[in-house]
Amino acid sequence: MAEHTSHFQDTVADATANPDQSQPYASLGLKDDEYARIKEILGRRPTDAELAMYSVMWSEHCSYKSSKVHLRYFGETTTEEMNSKILAGIGENAGVVDVGDGWAVTFRVESHNHPSYVEPHQGAATGVGGIVRDIMAMGARPIAVMDQLRFGPADAPDTQRVLPGVVDGVGGYGNCLGLPNIGGETVFDDCYAGNPLVNALCVGKLKKEDLKLAFASGLGNKVMLFGARTGLDGIGGVSVLASDSFEAGAERKLPAVQVGDPFAEKVLIECCLELYQAGVVVGIQDLGGAGLSCATSELAAAGDGGMQVNLDRVPLRAKNMTAAEILSSESQERMCAVVRPADVEKFQAICAHWDVTCAEIGEVTDGDHLIITHHGEVVVDAPAHTIAHQGPVYDRPYTRPDWQSEIQQQRELPLPQDSDAIRELILTMTASPALCSREFITNQYDRYVLGNTVLAKDADAGVLRIDEDTNRGVAVSADCSGRYTKLDPRTGAQLALAEAFRNVAVTGATPVAVTNCLNFGSPEDPAVMWQFREAVRGLADGCAELAIPVSGGNVSFYNQTGDQAIHPTPVVGVLGVISDVRRRIGHTLGTVDQPEELFLLGTTCQEFGGSILQQVMQDGELSGLPPQVDFAAEQALQALLSAQTEAETPVITAAHDLSEGGLGQALVEMAITARGGHVGVTVDLRGVHPDAVTALYSESAGRAVVATTAAHAGKLQELADAHGVPCVRLGTTGAAGNLAQLVITDGHDLHIEIPVQELADAWYGTLPDLFGHAVGANSVVE
Repeated sequence: MAEHTSHFQDTVADATANPDQSQPYASLGLKDDEYARIKEILGRRPTDAELAMYSVMWSEHCSYKSSKVHLRYFGETTTEEMNSKILAGIGENAGVVDVGDGWAVTFRVESHNHPSYVEPHQGAATGVGGIVRDIMAMGARPIAVMDQLRFGPADAPDTQRVLPGVVDGVGGYGNCLGLPNIGGETVFDDCYAGNPLVNALCVGKLKKEDLKLAFASGLGNKVMLFGARTGLDGIGGVSVLASDSFEAGAERKLPAVQVGDPFAEKVLIECCLELYQAGVVVGIQDLGGAGLSCATSELAAAGDGGMQVNLDRVPLRAKNMTAAEILSSESQERMCAVVRPADVEKFQAICAHWDVTCAEIGEVTDGDHLIITHHGEVVVDAPAHTIAHQGPVYDRPYTRPDWQSEIQQQRELPLPQDSDAIRELILTMTASPALCSREFITNQYDRYVLGNTVLAKDADAGVLRIDEDTNRGVAVSADCSGRYTKLDPRTGAQLALAEAFRNVAVTGATPVAVTNCLNFGSPEDPAVMWQFREAVRGLADGCAELAIPVSGGNVSFYNQTGDQAIHPTPVVGVLGVISDVRRRIGHTLGTVDQPEELFLLGTTCQEFGGSILQQVMQDGELSGLPPQVDFAAEQALQALLSAQTEAETPVITAAHDLSEGGLGQALVEMAITARGGHVGVTVDLRGVHPDAVTALYSESAGRAVVATTAAHAGKLQELADAHGVPCVRLGTTGAAGNLAQLVITDGHDLHIEIPVQELADAWYGTLPDLFGHAVGANSVVE
């Protein structure tokens, strides 16, 4: 056990006897009025331990004090019918959705942005560990993870520091847990240079009757702390780092970053599942941000009584820790459970079987107070609900920024017209960091461990089998374009929803629920609060129009360096259900002996605001309006695609949604990643749009490329007409291997031929050239 210098123990008696003692509340992030409110609640000054608890629980990260007034809009726009399949929703550790046949699926995405800038490997690793424990706390077995990563320019020096560590942390922790990584995003943009985003998503499965919630119920029930010992790592960690913006030198705040042990978490997962199976858990909460402060106060506040806790019983890995340090520590791989007295012995035996440290640290009491003792003295005596649920609520000023109208003015985008220039543009776009293959990164992750991954590599959404007997499964995708959202926060959030919805739809799954991770700058900036309000309302209205509920989410504020905020980045995750994963729609074209015809579903307009074409051609330019959203068109497209999984004779053999990079990028990727190797693709753009570059690189929403056989081409057209989905024949697939070429014509003068191998070299080569010295040592061989 590590040595640690002890401090004076500040008790409730001391706080009463010395009411005017000066306290460092401001350095803990509390405002003057917040500190005054705490004293009013307690009728005295807080003890050091109480001050620590209130400061972390009333932080932006834990209390949502600047976002609550806007997040309520989700409830105002959600109908009872929309929520009919939600078993646990907003406010729980993770949303839980009834997916049929007695199964439920839980999923959530959460940020670990600032810790991942300070210490990239541990920040990202513990982000994965934390979201996995959120899923465990619902009574579920975690079955997959995803990651949504955003960095500064790919060639920037600090990206060279941050990206390799983050990738190694995500892959190392997830691989050690034995969880497949089924998808995600990696985005490069100047705005994230000083503040990368690391958003981790986890999916879990459970039987409906096995659902667990976080509450301490039953007078006399015992409070059990189990998992890793409590140490000094992570004190003031995510709860503080996520509630403040970065200044120069913030990357040296190492003591605040938690240290993870994935092998301890793997054992903890199995231990929890056996505890659930044994029926010995009344309520459970993971220990993440704010550690024991959060777990004890939230369990007590959500229960039907109070709670008494003895910190002397908490297993420690550092000597002489103060009560405040024990309560604030964010040491990883810990859980807190409420257990009936008669079940304690069995609970302890199961923990011992898994060699998991376990301690009875308290019990449920009457009243509503959380009373905590240390060295035989009371150091906390406060109403639990005031710590957990009565933090300040701010309706902060919000104002549309003066520059908003200016950036919405579309700058001229000179579009090449001749074949040679467009050919060069296709290669440039393919090799750009914005669109190039992420395989060099994702090969650090195991996609197929556990054996139930159906779609992952290069797919628009990850697909998982959740029942090996019936082959029932789910599809998951998470998306966002911060560029769109900077131009128009409301539309940008809706485009994120539409893309994730469409990504799930192209697998044949039916979207049923939404989660989110809302990444924004400082809430103290009225322009940022306007962006946040617009994005929330846009997302909520979009979900209402699509009739799918938000099951939960996360808000991450203060994502900025100094006064420079990131682009508003509301990451939206969508969960879809598919009755039989064997009937899902694939995403890869067939081999040369299985020629296919390609069709474009949806309408293409000249929409380049915030597009990748604009970013690449104009050196990061951001201007204009983002593509428009038509949720009725999205629903029509989804209905057409989802019907394929139930059709007696499906006609669609492959599908790929169109989003960033438009049709041009989709054609490149489909030609490169065909089953059995490269396949030639010949397309005629005349039915797409009169301008060839617009046809290729517009990012109009509501579109997908689908493949079918020649025999079913007519039937596909009939189905599209029946669903009201515009359908244009693009062309055919052809030669394979070294003979494969992407051939593009427009019925006039345009004629482009590019060997698919040349495209593949451009697509695959960019990230290895940039990061080959730092990433790749731990690649997973498939």
